Amino acid sequence: MSWIPFKIGQPKKQIVSKTVERDFEREYDKLQKLEDQTKKLHKDMKKSTEADLAMSKAAVKISSDLLSNPLCEQDQAFLESMTSLDTAMRRMDSFNQEKVLQIQKTVIDPLKKYSGVFPSLNMAVKRREQALQDYKRLQSKAEKYEEKEKTGPVMVKLHQAREELRPVREDFEAKNKQLLDEMPKFYYSRIDYFQPSFEALIRAQVVYFTEMYKIFSELTDQIDQAGLTDEQRERETEAKLSELRALSIVADD
Repeated sequence: MSWIPFKIGQPKKQIVSKTVERDFEREYDKLQKLEDQTKKLHKDMKKSTEADLAMSKAAVKISSDLLSNPLCEQDQAFLESMTSLDTAMRRMDSFNQEKVLQIQKTVIDPLKKYSGVFPSLNMAVKRREQALQDYKRLQSKAEKYEEKEKTGPVMVKLHQAREELRPVREDFEAKNKQLLDEMPKFYYSRIDYFQPSFEALIRAQVVYFTEMYKIFSELTDQIDQAGLTDEQRERETEAKLSELRALSIVADD
């Protein structure tokens, strides 16, 4: 949200103290930043969950492609390994979807609802600003008659101006007081509002990664029967690649 005061002639009398105006601007600035941060967090959380879903779907696609590889028709051990991998990826995808659904309900939706409050707040600030401009305009009008010679017609117009000013001044003061009272309350309530959401986010992540540990531990036990280290597997792969390069059909001319 943004706040751009109207530009009008200023009355001689200072109708809002600098301290009050400074307090108002400080509290409103905090809410503007809070709105921007809330929108950004909502956007980032959506992107994060979309990326999570894309990752697990891609993993399932890869395992499915490997399972349909012609090698599986020729090598029973390879078929069993790819079947285990495909099962693990599908379990991972299932748990990932549950995690994303939980985050959607407990984090993303509350963020969206919270962001939906700011337009009403913005409108209240605009109404306060409009009331202030009306107050200044009528105050200037009353001052104009106060400076004139106190003739009968002038006094009548001065009385009318003051009567017109009174409800406008009261309206502004009420709106100003309400915002000064409630903006800090709104700002500090953010902790109580968001804490359950962030706790739910942590729980969802803990449950998911706990299950991932179980899934991949089981997968390792199923396919890592040789018990080779990564370095040994790398040397084995290089040896197999060297054998392939030695074939005449891939040899350099």
